[in-house]
Amino acid sequence: MLNKVFLIGHVGNDPEVNYVKEDVPVAKFSLATTETYTSRDGEKISNTEWHNIVAWRGLAKVIEKYVKKGSKLYIGGKITYRKYEKDGETKYYTDIIIRELKMLDSRASTNSDNKNSFKVEKTNNDSKIDNKKEEKQIVKKDSAPATQNNDFEEFSDLDDLPF
Repeated sequence: MLNKVFLIGHVGNDPEVNYVKEDVPVAKFSLATTETYTSRDGEKISNTEWHNIVAWRGLAKVIEKYVKKGSKLYIGGKITYRKYEKDGETKYYTDIIIRELKMLDSRASTNSDNKNSFKVEKTNNDSKIDNKKEEKQIVKKDSAPATQNNDFEEFSDLDDLPF
């Protein structure tokens, strides 16, 4: 089974960071992704989707320190669903729990050492953050090696996507 999502977008509000325990931060913010295409009439149409983003522990600390409203981010994580009742009405929420973060702002993306890329790895039930600056290559259990110089050039023209 696979539950993965990758998004590139802009942060819609300053992240809200709370501590559920003294050493367990959780960061929440919204991320806007925009799809632009040309209609049959030649009119450019843009559709913006808003996503609820949640980060825990080390990534939450990174977000608290570096991410602000308007920041351009690449995130990778999983989709989760939750519901609760309030005043007799059931509310449903879809969240993206992130495990990977890359800051794509112009000043960050021109930095060739990729020091603005972070990833969560599970080790002995604890989360740790790996800064890609310190590692030349990260090998995921279920994928091919990802090199440090991969700056997502393949996403340069999102208008040509077939969906």
